[in-house]
Amino acid sequence: MSKVLEGLYYSESHEFVKVEGEFGYIGITDYAQNALGNVVYVDMPEVDDEVEAGEEFGAVESVKAASDLISPVSGTVVEVNEALEDEPELINQDAFENWIIKVELSDKAELDNLMDASAYQAFIEK
Repeated sequence: MSKVLEGLYYSESHEFVKVEGEFGYIGITDYAQNALGNVVYVDMPEVDDEVEAGEEFGAVESVKAASDLISPVSGTVVEVNEALEDEPELINQDAFENWIIKVELSDKAELDNLMDASAYQAFIEK
C-alpha cells in the first residue's frame, strides 16, 4: 500500500506540495513512483523559471513510461533537486523526501484547490 503523509497537499495528477513559509517543495507521491516503477530520468525546469498551477513543468521517466509533471501551485523555481540528475532512483527509495523542485509560492490560496492526506488516500483507493 502506498504511503500518504499528513500535512502535505496533493493533486489529482499525484504531485505533492510540502509548504514551508513562502516556499513549496513539489514532488511526486509514493503512489505515483510505485505506478511508474524504476525511475531512470527526471526532467526539471531551471532556477528562476515560472511554474503555473495545472501546467506541465517537467517529466519523470521510468523503465515503463514517461509521465509529465503537473505543478499543483504557481510560483518561481528557487531550487531544483540536483541529486536527482545523477540518482533519479532516489524517488523510488523515498518519494516524499526526494522532492523535485522548490518554488516561491505566488498565491497560497491555490493550496485550497488541493487535497489533504485523507482526501488523497480516498482518491487513490477508488
